[in-house]
Amino acid sequence: MKIEAKIMKKIFLSLLLIPTLFMTQCSNQQSEKIIVSTPNAPAAIGPYSQAIIYNNMVYCSGQIAIDPQTNQLVDGDITVQTNQVFKNIKAILEAANTSLSNVVRCTVYLADMNDFATMNSVYESYFPEGNYPARSAIEVASLPKNALIEIEATATLH
Repeated sequence: MKIEAKIMKKIFLSLLLIPTLFMTQCSNQQSEKIIVSTPNAPAAIGPYSQAIIYNNMVYCSGQIAIDPQTNQLVDGDITVQTNQVFKNIKAILEAANTSLSNVVRCTVYLADMNDFATMNSVYESYFPEGNYPARSAIEVASLPKNALIEIEATATLH
């Protein structure tokens, strides 16, 4: 009985610490909104930011296949455009001091759902070792500049 009482006491004390640990973690979170901007990704073509950091999360605006050097949509098929989109996302995440390995969610917008399998092969290559984020893929009527694909990403800072 003494051993069980000691174990119960340890469990009880541990449960008392959980709210304290949670509050400490929450209070350490960054609660100020920070705008992310980098010349290594296309400048916003409207009233939005490339990304926002808030509460240790990075919210990237949707990226289409614009080459940041020319500010023009890259010429090419879904493979070429998907690769450019990921170059843009990677540049934004690096400017926010994080990486693709910390992406927790993506939303993929396709101009043609028939491009899904090809896009998926390219997409998979950017998340090695099965470290895949949650994802939705949606066919849309059209995308800015008649792009074939747009991807939004959300990542953690850690």
